[in-house]
Amino acid sequence: MAQAKNHDYHILPPSIWPLTTAIGVFLMLFGAVLGMHETTDSVGTFFANYWLFLVGLVIILYNMYGWWSDVIAESRIGDHTPVVNMSLRYGVIFFIMSEIMFFVVWFWNFFKHAIFPMGPESPAVDGVWPPIGIETFDPWHLPLMNTLILLCSGAAATWAHHALVHENNRKDMKQGLWLAIGLGVIFTVMQAYEYSHAAFGLSGNIYGATFFMATGFHGFHVIIGTIFLAVCLYRTYAGDFTPDKHVGFEAAAWYWHFVDVVWLFLFMAIYVWGSS
Repeated sequence: MAQAKNHDYHILPPSIWPLTTAIGVFLMLFGAVLGMHETTDSVGTFFANYWLFLVGLVIILYNMYGWWSDVIAESRIGDHTPVVNMSLRYGVIFFIMSEIMFFVVWFWNFFKHAIFPMGPESPAVDGVWPPIGIETFDPWHLPLMNTLILLCSGAAATWAHHALVHENNRKDMKQGLWLAIGLGVIFTVMQAYEYSHAAFGLSGNIYGATFFMATGFHGFHVIIGTIFLAVCLYRTYAGDFTPDKHVGFEAAAWYWHFVDVVWLFLFMAIYVWGSS
């Protein structure tokens, strides 16, 4: 009786994860700064210059696995009360809001240079966008295909969520997750194929730099979201998630729809409007 829970909150025991995560983040940042001051012209020199960054990355990945494993274990033993679940949902919402502001920066940068391109003499007269010599992608070919693929993936994730919450149909949930993950992988492969056929590079012009940073970071988020959904699929086979208790899967679905919406804005702004 002395250990019985008489409140709605989850009092965490002492944990090493915040400290080791902070160390990993610091090593990643410090290693990236050191690596950027060196010349990288081969795979060997990349590892030689960014070894500290890679050490920090490994530490971060290990901490992510360990920390979230503890969170899942806490959920399974009943520590996640309705109040805790609400707090977790708020945390996911604030995280997605911070990601939205991250992409706002790249949209701001793109529109700034597109609406007011800097020319060699007079910005208002000589400025041209896209810059002279840049051959943009046809938005109605591969980019449109990728848009449809990602939207279908988002619909599959919604199907999986509906199957769990409204029907408690784990079979349809698994099928929806498999489809969403498969389409996410196809999107990533198509994006890599598009990059390999780009007529411009990351360096040398502001258009290429903005294009690859905006779409590249989105592609990175697609990879993270695909892994997120894959973990939810694994947990589904392990017997996790019920119609009343599925915060982890809900967070994955929210994140995946955030990725969908960002891509729609990228498609309309950078591919369609930016190439017209």
